[in-house]
Order: sequence, then C-alpha cells, then structure tokens
Amino acid sequence: MNHWIALAIAICGEVIATTALKASNEFTRLVPSLIVIVGYGTAFYFMAISMRVLPVGIMYAIWSGMGIVLVSVIGWLVYKQTLDLPSMIGMSMIISGVIVINLFSKSVGH
Repeated sequence: MNHWIALAIAICGEVIATTALKASNEFTRLVPSLIVIVGYGTAFYFMAISMRVLPVGIMYAIWSGMGIVLVSVIGWLVYKQTLDLPSMIGMSMIISGVIVINLFSKSVGH
C-alpha cells in the first residue's frame, strides 16, 4: 500500500473518531462510541503503515496538523462551533507548514 494513502486513511480515521467522540456524549451512546473505537483503531493501524516509509516526525506533523484543521472545520459545520480570526489564522499557518514540509523538506520521501 502506498504510504501516502495509508496516511490519508489514518487522518480520516482520526477525524471521524474525534468527531464521533463529541457525539458519544462521554461514551454514553453506543453507536458513536463504537465509531470512536473503530476510527482510532483504523487511524493508528494505518499510521503505523505510513511509518514504514515516512519519518515519524514528518508523518506526525502531517497527521496532527491536518487532523486539527479538519476536526475544526467539521466542528464548525456539524456542531456550530465558531472559529474566530486567530483560530483561522493559526489553522492557515498549520496548512502552510504541511505544504512547506511536503514541498521542500528532504526528510519526506517523494
């Protein structure tokens, strides 16, 4: 499996699990709680696959950065949580950092 596809699946699993974590209402609702467990299990499994090729620091920066941005956007869309200007500026800096890592870092195997 391509390590970038594995990392993308890991990010999606983490975002789904984190979004379901709020819906689980502190693990008192069964279906969202099961989604949390499956989502994080999927995330860590596919993150381990991507670690075969990607350096752990680079992989984790991309995984956590994209997770932060995607969970924040979903929180805004689904849970009506507001994003103020400093949070949007910070998230744009995270996205910029991920782009810089992918375009210019010699640590990332392309």
